[in-house]
Amino acid sequence: MNQVHVQKMTCARIPTDVGEFQLCFYRNNYDEKEHLALIMGDITNGQDVLVRIHSECFTGDVLGSQRCDCGQQLRQAMHVIAAEGTGVIVYLRQEGRGIGLLDKLRAYNLQDMGYDTVDANLMLGHQADARDYTIAALILQDLGARSLRLLTNNPLKIESLRQLGLPVTGRVPLQPEVNGENASYLRTKVERLHHLLNLESLETAAPANSRTVPAMSAATSPQVHRPFVTLSYAQSLDGSITTRRGHSMTISSSQSLNLTHRLRAGHDAILVGVGTVLADNPRLTVRLAEGQDPQPIIVDSQLRFPLNARLLQHRSRRPWIATTEAAADDRQRALEAAGACILRLPANCNDQVDLKALLARLAESGINSLMVEGGARVITSFLAARLVDRLVITVAPLLVGGLSAVGDLVQQNGHGFPHLRNPHYEWLGPDMVLSGDVIWDEDSEQ
Repeated sequence: MNQVHVQKMTCARIPTDVGEFQLCFYRNNYDEKEHLALIMGDITNGQDVLVRIHSECFTGDVLGSQRCDCGQQLRQAMHVIAAEGTGVIVYLRQEGRGIGLLDKLRAYNLQDMGYDTVDANLMLGHQADARDYTIAALILQDLGARSLRLLTNNPLKIESLRQLGLPVTGRVPLQPEVNGENASYLRTKVERLHHLLNLESLETAAPANSRTVPAMSAATSPQVHRPFVTLSYAQSLDGSITTRRGHSMTISSSQSLNLTHRLRAGHDAILVGVGTVLADNPRLTVRLAEGQDPQPIIVDSQLRFPLNARLLQHRSRRPWIATTEAAADDRQRALEAAGACILRLPANCNDQVDLKALLARLAESGINSLMVEGGARVITSFLAARLVDRLVITVAPLLVGGLSAVGDLVQQNGHGFPHLRNPHYEWLGPDMVLSGDVIWDEDSEQ
């Protein structure tokens, strides 16, 4: 800090609805940003100064966004300081916990896909909290503050200031108003960033679940007695998921694969067809993300599931294999002996597992959210049966000319095509990720 300095350029009187402040503009040689200090009263005695260090939040401070508590905290701090008659708000220009407004908006889109605020920052290549309080400490020292009572819910902020040489003698909490938009965000602050908030009010606004799934709109809410279904897969620019049926091929980047694992962690169960097991021998875990492995479910009408599959080895959740009444009994006994659970279900007109019956069985078993990953027959079957609520497609920048992810919906469905409502586009490395709520021709507004 000896080589870093700040310079107060000018101050001006700012009358507000809670009282009159002085707004001071600071320059510095550390980050070249325009930081501010909003001051009320005389703080020259320097001891136990009431201070709020507030990181800029355009969406909350200016627009009044309900996605966060930032605007609320700024207004609360102004009121508390006005009630005491003296105090300082240091306004730091480090939007989005230090990631900037552009990536903050990208993080919002990832949050709309079901990721919490921490994972969204990490997925964009940032720290969970990239803020730096060096300039704040120097501004407060320039104003004569020697010890602070800090308006904050963040213990890391207190520790950071102490390490920068400013004693914090007390903490003044700022309890936010909780609503349906910010409850999950605030819970993440408590559980992952260790902020000091009252969780009881969070539980009232939005009960916590072990897994987080994007909110279902009225247009995409599933029928009763079935899980919320997210269909997710990776394809090339020409719509291919592999070169040919039964062949394994990696299409998406490592960044996109990390996203897939985080998406898996947000669902109770994950479903693939037996063709995917035979071609890829997948583990269907969340080994690249935090969270519990989802329950693996395999659609296998003829019980072709191999006895040496990875899904039968070293896992706490044994796979559920959905099959029909026509499947061989001896094959069922062999798979059960190897650790699988067999679900006998009605067959459809093509002698394949009836997907509606399967989803009803899953709902009865406590599965509230299901991620479907493929292969092509499964993807097409779920779309044709209109059993998809959310779609997440990763598009890789290559041409394959192989097996299409989606087959002939006209032949299987007869009418109506899926569209996306509230679409979001994000770049992860070289890949584009498209997500949105699934609606159908006759459901969409013309």
